[in-house]
Amino acid sequence: MPEKHALLGASGAYIWLNCTPSPRAAEHVPDAGSEYAAEGTLAHAIGELKLRKHFTEPMGERTYKSHLNKLKKDPLFNKEMLNITDGYLDFVKELSYNFPEKPHVAVEQQVNFGDYVPEGFGTCDCIIVGSGVLHVVDLKYGKGVPVYADHNPQIMLYAVGAFLRYSLIFPIQTVRMTIYQPRLENVSTFEMPVSDLLAWAESIKPTAQAAFMGIGEMKPGDWCRFCRIRETCRVRAEKAMSAIRHANTVGANVAAPAELSIDEVAALLTELNDTNAVKWAKQLESYALKKVLDGENVPGWKAVEGRTSRSFKDFSVVAKKLLDNGYKRAMIYRQEPETLTGIERLLGKAKFNELLAEDITKAPGKPTLVPESDPREAFHRATAADDFKDAPVEPQTAELKTETAQSAEKGN
Repeated sequence: MPEKHALLGASGAYIWLNCTPSPRAAEHVPDAGSEYAAEGTLAHAIGELKLRKHFTEPMGERTYKSHLNKLKKDPLFNKEMLNITDGYLDFVKELSYNFPEKPHVAVEQQVNFGDYVPEGFGTCDCIIVGSGVLHVVDLKYGKGVPVYADHNPQIMLYAVGAFLRYSLIFPIQTVRMTIYQPRLENVSTFEMPVSDLLAWAESIKPTAQAAFMGIGEMKPGDWCRFCRIRETCRVRAEKAMSAIRHANTVGANVAAPAELSIDEVAALLTELNDTNAVKWAKQLESYALKKVLDGENVPGWKAVEGRTSRSFKDFSVVAKKLLDNGYKRAMIYRQEPETLTGIERLLGKAKFNELLAEDITKAPGKPTLVPESDPREAFHRATAADDFKDAPVEPQTAELKTETAQSAEKGN
């Protein structure tokens, strides 16, 4: 039976809190999913199994291995999932150990926040509650975009639902929300008093009601990339085309300088970014290609075979022919060291850190331009002065001091 999803689910809150008509407008479009999403679902299932075995269910080793082996038969399974979910289990263990008293732990717990969002419900990956604290953990397996917990509406709605579920059993004063995104080495935690969380939930009630009714103004923005009608939304198309037309006409005035000023560049970048104009054009192209491949006529466009790459049918056959013709094995085969990620997969995260943590160095990431609102620290280019700022200063010799003083006297 397919999993039931709420119209105003927590995972879509970023969309419907900003563009209230979108849930109803996209209601007729099925969620096509993706291989990345399916991969994440499988990793979540493995993580859930490990957490259940440790925290919530008396599960023998044979039963555990039987469940795990079924999951490992999935075509999307890879060994990295085992290491990632081992790290997830260790992380949740550490959180639970840090409670003054043994907390209650729930895994893949459905919660209801319908008091604030019509028919709103969702599933929390992990809930830890005790000693006046409610801690909600959300596992993000993806490594495309870092996700942060600070005022993140998805995890805040999960926290609201978790509070409503457990507040009658446990006294709760503080709510902690953590997004655990191991493949990007991103662990983000946001904490707030229960009163602030419930005040926020109360404040979004009118917006949620409008979204449920499908009323309000269509508002394009960064959230469009998650919307099911992102390619065909008329308002988004109009905004994107307006931004592109503006970009094409800037500086058309003959009195204007030949080059854009840095202020004009910044303004255009902001407009193109806010409307997702460039991303929209790429998404529109992908959408049209899919339609053509599905047999639909897209006037003026067709699909062609792109560039291809060559490969040997069977390299062992190729190698034998070369060896038989006098070529040496060293010329045919290359021996290369395993990558850092490959070694980490081989050892597992815990053993990897135990043995090799001191042998790791991190090169600075490639500079990427993002809006100023991005929470990451600004990139600072190293200068020559930075290279020498910690260098020891050689004490001046007596002769140099004397020579310097004599030169100063002559200058006076």
